[in-house]
Amino acid sequence: QVQLVESGGGLAQAGGSLRLSCSASGRSFNSYAMGWFRQAPGKWREFVAAINQNGAFTTYADSVKGRFTISRDHAKNTVWLQMNSLNLEDTAVYYCAGGRVADRLQFDGPDYWGKGTLVTVSS
Repeated sequence: QVQLVESGGGLAQAGGSLRLSCSASGRSFNSYAMGWFRQAPGKWREFVAAINQNGAFTTYADSVKGRFTISRDHAKNTVWLQMNSLNLEDTAVYYCAGGRVADRLQFDGPDYWGKGTLVTVSS
């Protein structure tokens, strides 16, 4: 079992930046691909980014490519999502997730979810 706790959400202005953190505890963090999903008000939850077990492979949704960066640190059991050039459409609850294969996370669904952190972007 893996427990995931997100932090770092809040209010940001359009064009600004935020960094989300996801702290993992429980079974071996190193053995899981990690990712971020988000759910905007009135919309389905959608994939944002994923990173494989050793951090060498990352994948992003087209809507965030070039603006968001996912990274991980095994020693800290933490995954981050650096979000730059935020726009109003980035407003959502962001969820950390853990699964088996990074490039399948958005299709197969994660095994573990955090409870989410709210990001609100204002104009």
